[in-house]
Amino acid sequence: MVHSIFVLLLLLLCTTFSAISSHQQHPSITATMEQFSGYKIHGPPHTFIPTSLSVDAQGLQNQIDELSAFSDAPAPSVTRVLYTEKDVLARSYVKDLMGVAGLSVREDAVGNIFGRWEGQEPELAAVATGSHIDAIPYSGKYDGVVGVLGAIEAISVLKRSGFKPRRPLEVILFTSEEPTRFGISCLGSRLLAGSENLANALKTATDSQNTSFLDAARSAGYAKDKDDLSSVFLKKGTYSAFVELHIEQGPILEDEGISIGIVTAIAAPASLKVEFEGNGGHAGAVLMPNRNDAGLAAAELALAVEKHVLESGSIDTVGTVGILELHPGAINSIPSKSHIEIDTRDIDEERRNQVIEKIHQSAIKITETRGVKLSEFHIVNQDPPALSDEAVINAMETATTVLNLTSKLMISRAYHDSLFMARLSPMGMIFIPCYKGYSHKPEEFAKIEDMSNGVRVLALTLAKLSLQ
Repeated sequence: MVHSIFVLLLLLLCTTFSAISSHQQHPSITATMEQFSGYKIHGPPHTFIPTSLSVDAQGLQNQIDELSAFSDAPAPSVTRVLYTEKDVLARSYVKDLMGVAGLSVREDAVGNIFGRWEGQEPELAAVATGSHIDAIPYSGKYDGVVGVLGAIEAISVLKRSGFKPRRPLEVILFTSEEPTRFGISCLGSRLLAGSENLANALKTATDSQNTSFLDAARSAGYAKDKDDLSSVFLKKGTYSAFVELHIEQGPILEDEGISIGIVTAIAAPASLKVEFEGNGGHAGAVLMPNRNDAGLAAAELALAVEKHVLESGSIDTVGTVGILELHPGAINSIPSKSHIEIDTRDIDEERRNQVIEKIHQSAIKITETRGVKLSEFHIVNQDPPALSDEAVINAMETATTVLNLTSKLMISRAYHDSLFMARLSPMGMIFIPCYKGYSHKPEEFAKIEDMSNGVRVLALTLAKLSLQ
């Protein structure tokens, strides 16, 4: 009943252009909000309900365009790799925007950036939102960026409305969601979630140019004092909730004409590295029955990945062979070594792990039939999936109802920083449509109106969660 009253109240408020001059003049509104939030409102006027939701949509688009200029690839492509000059400049740009929005800004030892709006009870755990701005080579300008710049705009929307949060609100720019430079995805959020294994691994990690992670971080102004990165870790409960706004990176919302996707679960990846060793030789001189071809062993395993994924019986199980390298790599030489990297994902951890085991058994069988050696079968990471929190889902659903937007419950088959933030707090994600589902390519695009809808849903969701 209280939920229904709240929805009706916000519908009224979002369609009126007259400001509420004082909560003392509207005791029924105050009483309703106190009943809804379980919180006694004692603040000054305009501290508890957004009376309008005016998004500067063109301003947001301009910021996205300006940020895309910090790139090592020519437009319309964007390449922004961790700790490079363009990455550092882009970070500075976002910090400036946070400052203009009135947020207090801090950074941790790996460059996670936090912009904070204090609440009326600053000692309470904050509600957080955010995403990333790093971009893989020759990608687009919306992936992650909408969730960072859109979050700053959502805070500005709430400020312009006269709303003031009970709990603090915090915008996070996560370091290196993409695995481009050091082969580690969601580096910043993994560390925030307390990954000691990652903190230790980063002490010796190097990139393809043999530059160490710590040297790269220090060149960008981070990790200044010591090699220990445990200072980045956050305690569980640091945030009362986390919500990420993101382009869908798939075609479902656009195809179905739906404005907002409400994510119920995030499929988690497991990454495998496999190497075979065989016998090389001249491509013409060694007869087919006498070959131990490491390249064909890798090719056979790639087909086995597809087979085992399809056998799972679920559309949510996926597998990809993204890297296949042959040695010595000459057209007239039989491959003596092969290296293959596999990505497999599912929202069901057990089902995904069963696929991994089947892939392993196939690799062993291939060594027997082809007379090659399985020199490596290494599970690089095997993260558990994450479920969105029911209360956060309810807040997002309420926001879409208030704003009269169509929505759809859906899973995320791509992983995001939210996957790891779920280890620290209740989590949820808001998807908006993107053109043909394109992502990680220059054609990536989101309409201004879709971004504006996402920002408004995020703003109302943050407002509701901040009152709890």
